[in-house]
Amino acid sequence: MEKLEQFIQRAELKVKTLKERFRWLDRTEVERLIDHTLLKPYASFEDLKDFFIQGSKFKFASFCVNSAFVPYLKELSLNSNVFESKICAVVGFPLGAMLSSAKAQEAELAVRHGASEIDMVINIGFLKSKQFGKVLEDIEGVREVIGKEIILKVIIETCYLSDEEKVIATEIVKDSGADFVKTSTGFGPKGADPFDVALLSEVAEDKIKVKAAGGIRNYYSVCVFNALGAERIGTSSGIKIMGEI
Repeated sequence: MEKLEQFIQRAELKVKTLKERFRWLDRTEVERLIDHTLLKPYASFEDLKDFFIQGSKFKFASFCVNSAFVPYLKELSLNSNVFESKICAVVGFPLGAMLSSAKAQEAELAVRHGASEIDMVINIGFLKSKQFGKVLEDIEGVREVIGKEIILKVIIETCYLSDEEKVIATEIVKDSGADFVKTSTGFGPKGADPFDVALLSEVAEDKIKVKAAGGIRNYYSVCVFNALGAERIGTSSGIKIMGEI
């Protein structure tokens, strides 16, 4: 409990002193932070094509889509002379509540079809039930099938968690071999929050990175979350954000 309070206090201080570390990022820095995202349940192939064409004008870190669209996005990328980003697939999205074996298989197939980054959702029910070993096994199952060369980001859906659960979840992600802990799916009642990003960053202790996602729609917010510790930003507003710089 003492360690929890220390994390919370440091995160609160980080938010309060934001002005001391805030800076306006340049275009290249912003591009390389953004996971350009299209995860709408009703997105069509035509939507994906437009998403790809417009997004390819920028050097975003990745293009993030539902796993069913990875083969099509890969096909588009192979026929492009300007695409320089990675392909990212969400897995177990957005609830994270399927069988661990099904989640692992989805990740394995996404990689096989062209994804080089995976954003998976933890089983929140396992976490709430204090079945921490099961939460860890769920993540490790995905890591095992995709291999260490694939970037793995783990969504803990902070909007449903207490501060203690956020800390525990981030500690589990640190132990799992994943590369990032991610705040949100963007499908919950709340997305990225400054305090949550600061808290996850403190717990991460440079052993894993932090991705902020959910409701990030402008250039200022990107700079704020980066100043608080986010090294990747998930947003469906990447093109709009680049237009603000």
